[in-house]
Amino acid sequence: MEAALVPPAPPRTAPEIVDHLARQGPALIALSGGVDSSLVASLAFEALADRAVAVTLTGPAVARAEVERARRVARALGIPHEVIEINPLAVADYRANTPNRCYFCRSVETEALRREGRRRGVSQYLDGVQLDDLADDRPGLRAMNEAGFAHPLVWAGWAKVRVRAAARARGLPNWDQPSDACLSSRIAHGDAVTEELLRRIERAEAWIAAQGFRRVRVRTRGAGARIEVDPDEVLRLRAEPIATEMRAALRDLGFDPVEIDPYGYGRPRAAGPAVP
Repeated sequence: MEAALVPPAPPRTAPEIVDHLARQGPALIALSGGVDSSLVASLAFEALADRAVAVTLTGPAVARAEVERARRVARALGIPHEVIEINPLAVADYRANTPNRCYFCRSVETEALRREGRRRGVSQYLDGVQLDDLADDRPGLRAMNEAGFAHPLVWAGWAKVRVRAAARARGLPNWDQPSDACLSSRIAHGDAVTEELLRRIERAEAWIAAQGFRRVRVRTRGAGARIEVDPDEVLRLRAEPIATEMRAALRDLGFDPVEIDPYGYGRPRAAGPAVP
């Protein structure tokens, strides 16, 4: 962990975060619609009022539902909000979908965010990175650091559990929303990222979510798709008639074969194929 990201012990309080942000001047918050960035937007708006602006990026790898969630959060907070379109598909290294794909995506995003920040005269750029995010190798975080983004939740020493508790206490509408990631994260490394594939993944996930599943991932490799839902919902997805209806819907979208992950989202995978 970089020295700048070493958290305090014990963790700082919400009022301390607010005071810290207030001292840094006008802020731009990268608001994805997830609970982490939403909490940072809430704290920054408390600290700075209309000197804080939330900016949501949209483009081919961002599900429309995620953008709408960000809009709802911004309305609930009352914070000024902008939605800006970007296109990381213009970058060949992103389309190639190597393991460091996120670095190239975040570089495009931070360029757009800093351009908007310069136009507005902001002095600090904030994101929703929290302690649990530091456990993995995250090329995207490197790009955020290079662009000068601050991580208030890391500065405060907050992990996801504390973030959710604070978001709930503040009445944020997405306090218990499952974590999400861009649509390109569903595509196996080495398979090209295309706008057509991203749209098919979005439509497939939307179909399954509309059946009442809380978290959905449609993972693709080649022409096939592997479906992940929360572990306690796997049996319902495998039950009839929904299993057959789901496979038919995804085959209509061009995915074949279609498999259901028997372990569910976030669970370790044993050797052997997924249950068909």
